[in-house]
Amino acid sequence: MRAQDSATADDTIAVSGPTGPGPDAATAATAATKPTAATATIAADSHGTARSGTLLAALGVVAFSLTFPGTAWALEGLGPWSVTTCRVVLAALVAGGVLAARRVAPPQRRHWPGLLVVAAGVVIGFPLLTTLALQTSTTSHAAVVVGLLPLTTAVFSAVRTGARPSRRFWAAALTGAAVVIGFAVQQSGGALTSGDLYLFGALLVCAAGYAEGGRLARTMPGWQVIGWALVACVPVAVPGAAIALSAEPVQLGGHAVTGLLWLAVGSQFVGLVVWYRGMAAIGVARASQLQLAQPLLTLVWSVLLLGEHIGPAAPIAAVAVLVCIGVTQRG
Repeated sequence: MRAQDSATADDTIAVSGPTGPGPDAATAATAATKPTAATATIAADSHGTARSGTLLAALGVVAFSLTFPGTAWALEGLGPWSVTTCRVVLAALVAGGVLAARRVAPPQRRHWPGLLVVAAGVVIGFPLLTTLALQTSTTSHAAVVVGLLPLTTAVFSAVRTGARPSRRFWAAALTGAAVVIGFAVQQSGGALTSGDLYLFGALLVCAAGYAEGGRLARTMPGWQVIGWALVACVPVAVPGAAIALSAEPVQLGGHAVTGLLWLAVGSQFVGLVVWYRGMAAIGVARASQLQLAQPLLTLVWSVLLLGEHIGPAAPIAAVAVLVCIGVTQRG
């Protein structure tokens, strides 16, 4: 009761002042209608954070869009298991070196369950399943199927973090997913392949890793999230790489080396660093919708880097997906 009385008294003191006509009353009324400098600063900081977060997430999407072409190049000289394990080992070396150079303390015990989810989904699960899929699927086909990742990430995020995006957000997300599915079916002639099973599995594990990583990035830097997740995979990745390299053929060439290095440094570490930082700034669900542009970017890289041919439906799908991105960013 005293607290409530005190608050009321403070409010009374705050609004009390000259009530009659005169310059003091006019000045007080004018000041009351103007936003304070602190409020304007907070609004500007919030806008700047959202803008920088969107830019970081977009850079992550660009890096990820090169993952499938990079995998296709790596598969020219390595087997699927060798590609997966070697990229993890190389990325872990980079991440471990950065963590050691900056003398970052190990994560708290409460963070390790989430880091293991990131490791299982983003570091190992998604790369392995998509690499296996690309043995029978083209990069363009894989790109449009994985275009469902934004929707699955938003669902995992809503379940894990309790976020409740608006109805307009979900309507735009579902529309974007429908466009991606229709494009995938059109590209594959209406028939799903065995590679699609790998891709659908990759969607689930990667969405779980993205959602958990985005949640962790709110309490620790995003680059440390993926860095420690990579380090956690070393005990599995190193012996896995030794076994895979001895069991699968190795014919390293320019494409294979370039593709493997990009997968390890660009997609597996740098891309995820900026991606998690972006998600921490603007939210998992909102950032995930930027990935609706990822399959279309991958289609461009597939044509430019791999010489694949895409049908006339691509420009139509591109416009529809970009419209959905705009709606989800406002929803």
